[in-house]
Amino acid sequence: MGVLSWEARAVPLRIGLAAGLVLGLALGGCASGKPAAEKAGPPSRAGKPDVELPSTPRSDKGDKPETVTAARERVTRTARRYLGASYAWGGTSPAGFDCSGFVMYVYAKVGLSLPHNAAAQYAHGTPVRRDQLKPGDLVFFDDLRHNGIYIGDGRFIHSRQSGKRVSISLLAGPWYAEQYVGARRLLTASTVARLGG
Repeated sequence: MGVLSWEARAVPLRIGLAAGLVLGLALGGCASGKPAAEKAGPPSRAGKPDVELPSTPRSDKGDKPETVTAARERVTRTARRYLGASYAWGGTSPAGFDCSGFVMYVYAKVGLSLPHNAAAQYAHGTPVRRDQLKPGDLVFFDDLRHNGIYIGDGRFIHSRQSGKRVSISLLAGPWYAEQYVGARRLLTASTVARLGG
């Protein structure tokens, strides 16, 4: 039995890496593209809540129910905790986030369950005009391939792309202003009430 060259030994590794990349593209969040149902517009959610409500968060002050304003502040405070976290394709944890994984993670921390795909997240909540944005609203870009969380004053927090980190950007920035698609509001009085607020 002869000794294999390094090139021959590397073939299984290359095949494994290629398979991992294909799987990552298929299962990843932001850059995975729009699901087929999204191409014709968001799917109907008749009779379903805007978001899944797995828990009943209360304010940090005892048993007093949380207000919508307090819930919005909690979302933006939670998101800011992860400033500087690395970008990772398909990432859903502080070890590395993609854009929709970051949004999903932050909202899970406040008790709302979202899918791991920017286009699918666009189907949740209610539409919001750009001039009516409030902290905690989701903002979407690039044909629903990117999103982030609005934090006020024309700024949003997001996990950008490979080589970048979770950061704050301006909605009026050249690329973001040109690629802006729309926004969705998840935190309404009825949602917070269902959460126990």
